[in-house]
Amino acid sequence: MAEVRVLVLRSPGANCDEETAYAFEQAGGRPERIHIHRLLESPDVIGKYQIFVVPGGFSYGDDVAAGRILAILLKTRLRDELFAFRDSGGLMLGVCNGFQVLLQTGLLVEPDDEGRATATLALNEHGRFEARWVHLAMTPGLCAFVQAEEILTMPIAHAEGRFIVRRPESLDAWSKERRIVARYVDANGNPGGFPINPNGAMGDVAGICDSTGRVFALMPHPERHIFPEQHPRWTRRSTQPAEGDGLRLFRNAVEYFH
Repeated sequence: MAEVRVLVLRSPGANCDEETAYAFEQAGGRPERIHIHRLLESPDVIGKYQIFVVPGGFSYGDDVAAGRILAILLKTRLRDELFAFRDSGGLMLGVCNGFQVLLQTGLLVEPDDEGRATATLALNEHGRFEARWVHLAMTPGLCAFVQAEEILTMPIAHAEGRFIVRRPESLDAWSKERRIVARYVDANGNPGGFPINPNGAMGDVAGICDSTGRVFALMPHPERHIFPEQHPRWTRRSTQPAEGDGLRLFRNAVEYFH
């Protein structure tokens, strides 16, 4: 079976690259952590991989805005390579800060006719950094990273995770296209206010994909729930699962190429 090579992007301030690489390794991939400066020097490196990942953290200290500086570098210096990577069949994943980055590059959501962003991630509605475990209703059908309709549990840790759109009808269109891949719900799959929806995201959106289904980004951290023992209530469960919920996303990505 051919190896699935995974590029996990490193950048100043990002702090989840090692965990993300480890998660892909557990899922059967062959991850490598590559610094943004290396890509800027040798953009053709991207083409040697099947999966490109922008992990969580605080890239460049989130100066200016969350993920903005890294997004500018990718958009201005590596745009052609990244779009070619996606269009040639590669998968792309953004987690937390990576969601913020990919959204600003135009890889996730197309700009409007005037070149303006149609969606963004704003400050949490209550104005505070939020760290807690959440439930996600997953929607299969388009996204390569999601193969089943189920409720997954993962942790969040962000201050700018509130998904908002310029035009509310965009949410309806993306929902019909199955591009809204993850929504905040309670343990029974029901939507609600805080803390079920921890940041006030419009439409309870926690993760979306692009129109091809090959670019996926979400605010919760799947790499922080690959073992069942990472769940805060693991000792109180009547039945212990074989693995953490987040590992499913990484395995789906690797198996996409087999």
